[in-house]
Amino acid sequence: MGVGIVLIVVGILGFIPGVTSQYDSLAFVGPNSTALFLGVFQVSMLLNIIQALIGVIGVVMSRSNPMGARNFLMGFGLLYIVLSAYSLIVGVGSVANFLSLNVMGAWGFMVLGLAMVGAGWLMSRHLADDATAR
Repeated sequence: MGVGIVLIVVGILGFIPGVTSQYDSLAFVGPNSTALFLGVFQVSMLLNIIQALIGVIGVVMSRSNPMGARNFLMGFGLLYIVLSAYSLIVGVGSVANFLSLNVMGAWGFMVLGLAMVGAGWLMSRHLADDATAR
């Protein structure tokens, strides 16, 4: 649930001037949005909305049961890895960079995705140990 809450907060903070520098350049979509979350990560309105929505999904999935939390971490962790690789391949200035990720954002997504998949994998091991202990 913690990852979901963090993603909701990040999504909301992306809309707050001061936390997001160059706020007047925040566009809905595309590489022309040069607003920077924490002065480092390029963001767009769409990216902020997606971050918050993924966070909500994470909170809902993790409240159902531990397997829901594990599935959230694994599934959305893989999504972040794919989005990171996509962004690095198409390039920062490309029109195909619809989420407005800069290089720091793409690598941030890669690290976040790997951390989420790793946490999901550790949960899988823990859940398997619990099942065999019964």
